[in-house]
Amino acid sequence: MNLEELLGIELPIIQAPMAGVQGSALAAAVSGAGGLGSIPCAMLGPDGIRKEVEIVRAATSRPFNVNFFCHVEAPPDEAADAAWRELLSPYCRELGMAETQAPAGAARVPFNAAAADVLEALRPPVVSFHFGLPAPDLLARVRRCGARILASATTVAEALWLQERGVDAIIAQGWEAGGHRGHFLSTDLTEQPGTFALVPQVVRAVRVPVIAAGGIADAAGVAAARALGAAGVQVGTAYLLCPEATTSSVHRAALKEPRRVHTAVTNVFTGRPARGIVNRIVRELGPLNPQAPAFPRAAGPLAPLRAAAEKQGSGEFSPLWSGQNASGCREVPAAQLTRELAGVPAR
Repeated sequence: MNLEELLGIELPIIQAPMAGVQGSALAAAVSGAGGLGSIPCAMLGPDGIRKEVEIVRAATSRPFNVNFFCHVEAPPDEAADAAWRELLSPYCRELGMAETQAPAGAARVPFNAAAADVLEALRPPVVSFHFGLPAPDLLARVRRCGARILASATTVAEALWLQERGVDAIIAQGWEAGGHRGHFLSTDLTEQPGTFALVPQVVRAVRVPVIAAGGIADAAGVAAARALGAAGVQVGTAYLLCPEATTSSVHRAALKEPRRVHTAVTNVFTGRPARGIVNRIVRELGPLNPQAPAFPRAAGPLAPLRAAAEKQGSGEFSPLWSGQNASGCREVPAAQLTRELAGVPAR
């Protein structure tokens, strides 16, 4: 069974779930065009998940994906949090702020029983996971919903681990990819190869379809991934300038600048390695800072600093997520971009 048949889609294009820069509008546009749109749910509670799914279903009858994180929550560490706030304090003083505190609000939470309850009621056609898989009992509940299950792997070992646990397809996330690294078996980043080294190795190692992710920005990249055995591709960065994305003005401006080609894997924004455009805080505190609190606690104290800077039109303290290849970023409708990625002639 090919990827299109497996997921019920027309085009082998999956829009990467990108929390913070997209919602249901982008997912609905991609699904409506024949690809697989994705709703990022890691920062949504049950009501938020329900609302986003309802919006997509009102916009299109085609399949869509809901995505969750599966990280292990780290125990509280007041000392580490205090040290992080102290490290950020000079920037706060520069912007005329008091010492930053973690705000109340959305947090990145791993897939849990409450999310499983919502999925049992909504029965989405596709569910994907990042940072591994949920506990076996929770995964069984998702499977009983009838959903196809996708998950990310950054190494062959992770791909084999996922196959052993019955996923329907594996997203091979290469080193070039923007946003959070999906690793879960090892924290050694040197073990994670680039997309076009990883994909053929995973294809040879597993029996399920493999979806290439990372550095793919146009139809030529899609064709190259498929020539290496990928059943389809997952694309994120190229969608960031689409009107349906909620990408902030400072993020959009950065993607249009020549420096967009300069990205780094950094932990300063959330405490977990993720690729984004290098800005001031990445240069001065990173890219990888051992003082960053465990994921996702680093993000809380940084949020007020980010908000204050963005009010002044600055993205120097913002997570400007981007893969290494931002050349495909264009201000075109997401449906048009999806068809172009698949090599479908313009209508």
